[in-house]
Amino acid sequence: MNKNSVSKIKLAVSAVAALAILSGCSSKQEEFNKPADYWYQKMVKETMKGDLEQADKTFTSLQSEHIRSPLISEAMLILAQAHMDNEEYILANYYLDEYIKRFGDKKSAEFAKYLKVKANFMAFKKPYRDQQLLIDTQKDSEEFIKEYPNSVYRPYVETMVLKLALGNKLINESIAGLYKRIDKPEASKKYAADANISWLNKINSEKPNTPWYRAIFEVQLQ
Repeated sequence: MNKNSVSKIKLAVSAVAALAILSGCSSKQEEFNKPADYWYQKMVKETMKGDLEQADKTFTSLQSEHIRSPLISEAMLILAQAHMDNEEYILANYYLDEYIKRFGDKKSAEFAKYLKVKANFMAFKKPYRDQQLLIDTQKDSEEFIKEYPNSVYRPYVETMVLKLALGNKLINESIAGLYKRIDKPEASKKYAADANISWLNKINSEKPNTPWYRAIFEVQLQ
């Protein structure tokens, strides 16, 4: 085979490769100008597959191309619940806050506000930390009960309030014990008083089990 033939073969191979690359790029081009139902169904499928990053992007397309679509509100709740299930509570709260802000008359916001309380409650996983998150979530839970006294979600929220109150009592008792050990009696007395809540004192509860790898850092509070 002469050099001229080899050159022609190399040129042909290069051309085929270039066409393959261009074809691949064109197939991966970003979609746009689709009906609202197309984006919604695509987002639901991606959510069901657990591809939440892509589902978020698809929701962005739905929202940007069809800002007034009635599917947007439902899509927000679906993504909020999906991110909660995936323990991505910040993203869940983002969608819930947006839903409440845009579609939040008292009746339609009830479920979203319940999910927001639930998301923050589920985010509280470390019994000896995040006291401010605990206090804020307890406050939001109590406000939900005041705003929706007849809500079907009230029993669940009341259970959260009880668990959060017990958690806060535990933290205050632990801090009081810490101050007592380092000989700060006034501070110890203050936190002991905060922990002394009459209606909670009548409830029998067990301290949460702390894994050993966290307990070595939290032992000073227990």
